[in-house]
Amino acid sequence: MIKLLNQLSSVRLTTPDVDASVRFYVEQVGMTVTDRADGAVYLRNWGDYYRYSLVIAPGDEPALEVMTWRTESDAALDEAVRRIEATGISGEWITGGLAHGRAFRFTGPYGHTMELVWELDRYHGEGEEASTYPDRPARRSRDGVAPRTLDHVTIAASDVRGFAAWYSETLGFRIMAHTTLEHGGISVFTVLTTNEKSHDLGVVLDGSSRAGRANHFAYWVDTREDLLRAADILMENGTPMEYGPSIHGIGEQNFLYFRDPSTFRVEVNTGGYRNYVPDWEPYEWHPAQGSNNFYRNGQMPMSMTESFPPADGPSATEEGVLPGTEDQLVNPFARHGQG
Repeated sequence: MIKLLNQLSSVRLTTPDVDASVRFYVEQVGMTVTDRADGAVYLRNWGDYYRYSLVIAPGDEPALEVMTWRTESDAALDEAVRRIEATGISGEWITGGLAHGRAFRFTGPYGHTMELVWELDRYHGEGEEASTYPDRPARRSRDGVAPRTLDHVTIAASDVRGFAAWYSETLGFRIMAHTTLEHGGISVFTVLTTNEKSHDLGVVLDGSSRAGRANHFAYWVDTREDLLRAADILMENGTPMEYGPSIHGIGEQNFLYFRDPSTFRVEVNTGGYRNYVPDWEPYEWHPAQGSNNFYRNGQMPMSMTESFPPADGPSATEEGVLPGTEDQLVNPFARHGQG
């Protein structure tokens, strides 16, 4: 298979209060607004090479409406569409979109909507926004968390291995790792990638009856010190940490999680390894090995199993459980070192 996808380029979130979310991402996260159109607001990080990486749109509840992926080439876009349609999934071509060329939008077999695009407008800061370094699209932000770029998105699906298999076989995502509970053999987490990162797409197990939910999206900062500074800034400005700072075993990234005003979960991460092995075989992890907590000494809050929009059952993360099986499975949150 030729390489089809290159990277995650943007996510579009819905919220009942667009203005509150935009203020948060500008004032606390440190993003800048580039455009407004049809009630939606477009924002970027200082290191994003394209015009925007986050879209905040009006909606009745917090949700991931669309995730946009850039293809490897224009020919790869056509080939990706051919492969999607060959599975029986239909979509639509979108033209005239803000800051991009033709795009193909489809909803996958587990209810998540993706947009595939090749032509994206590059961003070049001007005046005070211009960087003194030619490779940078804009100068480094002085405000808030100041992430460099969008990093990944993690969705929730009723079958993590089934989701991973479809996106791997159809669009060429590399499956990097799985987490399976020691008790019951339930696979609760899988990570996939389109490039050398340990993942730019995560999948957590969803025990609800609502398809197409998401667990979080993530930003990248350059160093661990930047991440610790981010936690400090957020907490000083009234945004508590939901989980972290710590290190994941899978991927080995430093992380912290918090919520935006809509309650949607946001991660900031850094570090981790790069993997260039073309014939990588995914490893099987268990929670006790530190899949979620590298140090095996922290307890992940059960709130982390909440996905968006709200539904009738929780999703899982690396150490979650299926609804109705809590009594049969040992809850690892209650055990020291298995958080």
